Amino acid sequence: MVIVGGYKDHIHILCMLSKKIALSKLMEELKAHSSKWIKTKGDAYKNFYWQDGYGAFSVNPSQVEVVINYIAKQKEHHGKKKFQDEYRAILDKYAIEYDERYVWS
Repeated sequence: MVIVGGYKDHIHILCMLSKKIALSKLMEELKAHSSKWIKTKGDAYKNFYWQDGYGAFSVNPSQVEVVINYIAKQKEHHGKKKFQDEYRAILDKYAIEYDERYVWS
C-alpha cells in the first residue's frame, strides 16, 4: 500500500500490485478482513458491509504524487464535487460503459 484514504461513502487505495496476485483476490481479501475488523469497533458498525463491486484504475508512474495528494485531500475535494458525479465523469471520459443500477449497489 502506498496510501489509503477516503470520505464518507468511499475509499481510495493506491498500491503497487504484484503480478502474483489478481486484483479481484486483493479486493476479496481486503473487504473480508476490513469488514471483520470494523465490526469489532462497536455496535454502530455491526451492520457494515461493502458493496459488491469496485472500480480499479492504473496510474501512470509520473502521476503517483498527484494521486497521493488527491487521496490525502478527499474531504476538501468532495466538499466541492460529489463522489458519484466525479466517478461518472471518469467513466464517461474514458468511454467505459456502465449501468447505473449496478454502479452503486
